[in-house]
Amino acid sequence: MSLLLAFSIWLIHNLSLKYNDFIQVPVIAHCGLEGHTDVSADRNTVVARCRMRGFDILRLRIFGKASPVDVNFSRMRPLKSSDEVFYVTSDDLQEYAHIIFGENVTLEYFVTDTLFFHFPFETHRRLPVVPVHELEFAPQYAMLGGIRIEPDSVTVYGEPERIGNMDFVFTEPLKVSEIDSDLHGVLKLDKIRKVRFSEDAVRYSISAVRFVEVVRQVPVNVRNLPAGKEMTIYPSSVNATFKCRYPYGPDEAGTVEFFVDYEDFVNSRTGRCVIRNSDLPGGIIDCTVDHQVAECIVAGL
Repeated sequence: MSLLLAFSIWLIHNLSLKYNDFIQVPVIAHCGLEGHTDVSADRNTVVARCRMRGFDILRLRIFGKASPVDVNFSRMRPLKSSDEVFYVTSDDLQEYAHIIFGENVTLEYFVTDTLFFHFPFETHRRLPVVPVHELEFAPQYAMLGGIRIEPDSVTVYGEPERIGNMDFVFTEPLKVSEIDSDLHGVLKLDKIRKVRFSEDAVRYSISAVRFVEVVRQVPVNVRNLPAGKEMTIYPSSVNATFKCRYPYGPDEAGTVEFFVDYEDFVNSRTGRCVIRNSDLPGGIIDCTVDHQVAECIVAGL
């Protein structure tokens, strides 16, 4: 035990001392190059002679090669022979030495003269954001106006073949149950490999309102019927269930008209038309009918 303790003290003491050594660290470059990817498609190795503690030398030798360092370069020079290759010189690397090797390192000189990085061309598109959600409301509560997100679209950057077939950007799933009050928060965007977004997340808000159900039997009318035509509708009336904001004041349900459109009948092969309704007043959240389709028969010239 004494020998083990003595060896441990000796090892800690020696690793705490500073030594001169040649260090190799792999680097991945980041740079805001217009029309190019933000991250280099490859890595490059920086070699330098440094003075540092034995602990740091051991750390870099064991873990350095497996964990490349991300460096955000303020600017890079384009290589004349290639539009996608950019480089930095050893003079440029001086200000990034503490990022590459660590804070407690004294740089003596770089062995590496120039680092080359490949930044492929990329295009960009503005795409709408679709929130992915699974919401369950408490009894007699409903969502008013749908889920709102800000911003509702983001700019997508990537290689043309990767983003060419994209139509939407999805958020990570939002799952909430027993909702009985307004909600708001932040949703992260669902990441896609080798594609980046102008925003990492969007803000969402949900309005929850209490409602009462009002059931009415309402007639089904006809719109846009030409002169000289008569249309028979079956069923001629339907049962409509209105979700009305609580407390329910004026009888706004009675102002909603239900109808079939003659133009739908003309374009229908079966003579069946969807039963529609006029715009809902502000006090009504939603309405459903027990028959969504009506059989229509037209007579006349």
